[in-house]
Amino acid sequence: MQVAETVEVNKEKVACEGAGGALGHPKVFLNLRGKGSIDCPYCSKRFVLKQS
Repeated sequence: MQVAETVEVNKEKVACEGAGGALGHPKVFLNLRGKGSIDCPYCSKRFVLKQS
């Protein structure tokens, strides 16, 4: 599966709605705790926890 986009985040819990509006998907909450990154199961957007 190809990753659509990579987003660096500062929090372990994030929400994804895809592109928003008609191009989006249902809002899902993703938890990065104990992981360096996580991919959205709908749009494949990758969320990466910034190193502190």
